[in-house]
Amino acid sequence: MTVEESPRDRFRRFVRTVLSHWNGGSGAGHDADRARQVYQSSTMGALMDGVYEGDASVAQLLRHGDFGLGTFNRLDGEMLVLDGVCYHLRADGSAEVAAPGDLSPFAAMTWFSADTTREVASPTTRSELTAVIDGMVRSPNLIYAIKITGHFGEVRTRTVHKQEPPYPPLTEAAEGQAETTFTDVAGTLAGYRTPDYEQGISVAGYHLHFIDNAHERGGHCLDFRLDHGTIALTERSELHLSMPTTEQFLSSDLTPSNLADQIRQAEGG
Repeated sequence: MTVEESPRDRFRRFVRTVLSHWNGGSGAGHDADRARQVYQSSTMGALMDGVYEGDASVAQLLRHGDFGLGTFNRLDGEMLVLDGVCYHLRADGSAEVAAPGDLSPFAAMTWFSADTTREVASPTTRSELTAVIDGMVRSPNLIYAIKITGHFGEVRTRTVHKQEPPYPPLTEAAEGQAETTFTDVAGTLAGYRTPDYEQGISVAGYHLHFIDNAHERGGHCLDFRLDHGTIALTERSELHLSMPTTEQFLSSDLTPSNLADQIRQAEGG
């Protein structure tokens, strides 16, 4: 029996096909060097300074990976890329497929292929689960892409509202963030575990975004409780950093003395 696709599923398949051709069919299998790296557009320090206008499009980012996270120009919601599809997570907690031409001021991409996995059979808090991941990694000095799939008793998220120029620093923009709590939900937490020495370039420690299995709701993860699921990790030892050339980036102060404290405040750490 043939199961008819829903309009949403047909649209997702169309986007995947278009982006595959737009990207020239390129992928990790075509470039061993790219398969080992995290490609990052701009820095967290620039985002902290209010550099919310970037020149990297969704289509361009998808040439560098099928997995990742970031944000959109004017800080208009959160970005999550899973299985080669870029989702736009909005301040009201909703999610939709992003347009190929949407621009980003910050994003980190890689090609996800799990090096190690572990099952979680009983309710586990965020702190308990990150301790498990800490024990799974080969070294805290490498980057790890993380995908946690399963059923969550609760996921607490936030999403910053779209900003208007003149842009405030991220610590001020985050004060008006919208928080949403999802309960009894199946979905995916995805993001990175980044070494402490990368603070300011990236977000040191854990940076995770959430989306439900229907790909209709999500946001930047503040806290969660996983009832049961699977942890999958991909180890990365290379970072490709691509700087924007927008006027705002070129004229920004990217070396404030309290950058680490600002990032922890903005990220909800």
